[in-house]
Amino acid sequence: MTAVAANLKDSAAVAFIALLLFGPFLGVQLGDGNAGNLTLSTRPALLGVAVALTFAARFLMLLWQGRRPPAVLTRLTAWVQQSGKFVAPALLIFAVALPLIPGVENAYIDLGVLIMTYVMLGWGLNIVVGLAGLLDLGYVAFYAVGAYSFALISQNFNLSFWECLPISGLLAACWGIFLGFPVLRLRGDYLAIVTLAFGEIIRLVITNWVALTGGPNGIDGIAHPTLFGLNFSMAGGPGTFAGFFNITPEPGQRITYLYYIILILALLTNWVTLRLRKQPLGRAWEALRENEIACRSLGINLRNTKLTAFAIGAMFAGFAGCFFSTREGFISPDSFTFIESATVLAIVVLGGAGSQLGIVLAAMVMIGVPAMLQSLQIYRMLIFGIALVVIMVVRPRGFISTRKPTVLLGKPKVVLT
Repeated sequence: MTAVAANLKDSAAVAFIALLLFGPFLGVQLGDGNAGNLTLSTRPALLGVAVALTFAARFLMLLWQGRRPPAVLTRLTAWVQQSGKFVAPALLIFAVALPLIPGVENAYIDLGVLIMTYVMLGWGLNIVVGLAGLLDLGYVAFYAVGAYSFALISQNFNLSFWECLPISGLLAACWGIFLGFPVLRLRGDYLAIVTLAFGEIIRLVITNWVALTGGPNGIDGIAHPTLFGLNFSMAGGPGTFAGFFNITPEPGQRITYLYYIILILALLTNWVTLRLRKQPLGRAWEALRENEIACRSLGINLRNTKLTAFAIGAMFAGFAGCFFSTREGFISPDSFTFIESATVLAIVVLGGAGSQLGIVLAAMVMIGVPAMLQSLQIYRMLIFGIALVVIMVVRPRGFISTRKPTVLLGKPKVVLT
């Protein structure tokens, strides 16, 4: 009885907070009067329903947490670890075959391009956050460096996408090292604040340096990628993909080509990450994440370990930024706000820090679900937020909260991250 009373008290406190938060938004409504003036009206019924639902949801959550059997989480963890052997190949086969499915609309292929862009960003940030344990809130800065590097170099030096791709990644990696040096001695919240400031500095620079970046107006007319010199122009004719193969030009040809470009880049990111995890550098990242003091006592060079994590993670963000720039054909500072860093970080945390497959699943949920719920308009983000809260309550460590250690002494076993 005491536990029930405590749950009711906790739920009532949460409901009171919800009343304060929902009051100005749901309890009050502005309208147009007969004379053209604004009128203020109240909606107590709607506010009461929202507060009651909050109270019920909190009470049920506390009730579930207090009575769920401990074995459920263990069985679920083992099932997730075993199913990953089949889910990952199935997702890969589906990703490769998606544009080849008869009747699939271009909108779904374009959505796949967007999802895989965030998957690539998530895998890049996973090196810094999931493997090295360095909280980076300014990851969008490297994304912007890659995008603007390609846009400026391609226009000023007339270089193609494939020539600018490694240059964009290299420049982003250099900025990663530039960020890494001042934060070598920082950890936790202090590191997060500095990286957040770095991301805002980059955004303010590209906003105010009008002579170089175009300022708030951005850069347009960015070149699109070509296939061995063949562009995907809808006009057709010589020098185009449709003209060379003597086929009718269609918008789906360019979208499909972009789809496979980002798929290859994402798979390259995954392959490099998995290979590095098995190398001494990857094991040094994991040791740094677990305990920095013990890592230093083992003779590991913390400076090089942190700088390589920042540089490699930033390099993949630069690749993704280069692709984003050529895909859109236009970039502006509005595309590189803090919300982008928060979204990528949420994908890493929601999927499970250190889990490659978990990031894919989280990106599909966070990017794909809101796009599929466009018809619900204003309720889309409400449903999305509720779904995220439910997921974090049920799986607080992320979709996949287990990982296999790189080096094992004795019999392999599941390790919670």
